[in-house]
Amino acid sequence: MRLVTYRAHIEAEARLGAIAGDLVVDLAKLGAAQGVQLPTTMLEFIDLGPQAVPIVGRLLEEAGKLFPLGAAIPLGNVKLLAPIPRPRKNIFGIGLNYTEHVAESAKSLDTSPDLPRQPVIFSKPPTTVIGPGEPILHDRTITQQLDWEVELGVVIGSTAKGVARADALSHVFGYTVIVDMSARDCRRAGQWIYSKGQDSFAPMGPCIVTADEVPDPQTLDLSLTVNGVQKQASNTAYMLFKVDELIEDISKGITLEPGDIIATGTPAGVGAGMDPQEWLWPGDVIEAQVVGIGTLRHPVVAA
Repeated sequence: MRLVTYRAHIEAEARLGAIAGDLVVDLAKLGAAQGVQLPTTMLEFIDLGPQAVPIVGRLLEEAGKLFPLGAAIPLGNVKLLAPIPRPRKNIFGIGLNYTEHVAESAKSLDTSPDLPRQPVIFSKPPTTVIGPGEPILHDRTITQQLDWEVELGVVIGSTAKGVARADALSHVFGYTVIVDMSARDCRRAGQWIYSKGQDSFAPMGPCIVTADEVPDPQTLDLSLTVNGVQKQASNTAYMLFKVDELIEDISKGITLEPGDIIATGTPAGVGAGMDPQEWLWPGDVIEAQVVGIGTLRHPVVAA
């Protein structure tokens, strides 16, 4: 199931929907027509627990293509927002999680050339999140080294505290696309949050694909282009620490809660790793894709 947060028009409230073919189906309206109360937001839907997705699947199947009046809108007529427009907590970012990215970072960003023995974890505030098509802000008074990183995003569906790797994926609600924007010249004493945590630095979407449709998150192709030129192309199989390992590791000391998000790291091909180095500037456009989940397209604009 592909779940979205959308606006029917520019002044409408944000609503929770499911993509059905070329339509967005409003889940609260679909449920009301069949006597089932469903929430209007993604976080409230995740909070319903593991029974929520099967319930909606049944409602969609029963409706067929005969949706209640006003419940279905052509996908091309809505404005998609980030699936979780305002996360409750910081996004968990994972650094140096692909072998070739470790090597290119060591050459250009003064990080260790040795493969990490444990996941490298940082965070991105909720204010970094933007939805599909929204502008990435470039403030030239803050950074001259704005960089890109395509990543698989993992959305937690149930509380995970001290979980074993074998059980970790059972706590996943679904997957999305995240671009971990980075101002490389804004690292401070080895700390990354100001570099990666500025407003608009976490494009997310265009949907959440529920975990039942992604049986193995380590088989997904991901790529990124800048102005139509491919910069990154890899597969999640090449993660150093797999999704289940990341959940196991984080949950040892930090409770993962429904709606929490993990950005699982990026492959090689970032601007800092180019020779000569390449940076984003106003007027540039990036496209990031995880095959089977979706594509994000964002312009870079002057702040």
